[in-house]
Amino acid sequence: MRQAIEEFLQCRSLAIVGASRSGRKFGNAALTELAKRGYRVVPIHPSATDISGVPCYPSLASARGIVDGVIVSVHPQDSLRVLREAAAIGLKKIWLQQGAESLEVMTLAKSLGLDPVTNRCILMYAVPVGGFHAWHRGLFRLLGKL
Repeated sequence: MRQAIEEFLQCRSLAIVGASRSGRKFGNAALTELAKRGYRVVPIHPSATDISGVPCYPSLASARGIVDGVIVSVHPQDSLRVLREAAAIGLKKIWLQQGAESLEVMTLAKSLGLDPVTNRCILMYAVPVGGFHAWHRGLFRLLGKL
């Protein structure tokens, strides 16, 4: 897992699947925080033209060549579609936020030759880590889970 995390963090342009127009989803927090940390963030939304002023793309396929990784923060049933689309365009660096994974999602990922980061919060790893996530990261290091 550590290698997958390190490789994912090398990405500088990230698609975010799961940001909403309401602004109340984890994807929105990731969008804002990762932009502050120097990442180019590209929200993927099937019908929004922008989220928080950031232009959206309707699909991963439409963002092909623009992003080198994807953060998935949607229901596991929707994660299945995202994984298929990522594999179809050759996007291998995938971060499944907590709640986006399931046994079915992980089985599909394996069958598609994908090794996503799972069971971790991107905001605990994308530097610089601050606030609550810095405290949480320190706790994980102390417990040997990082």
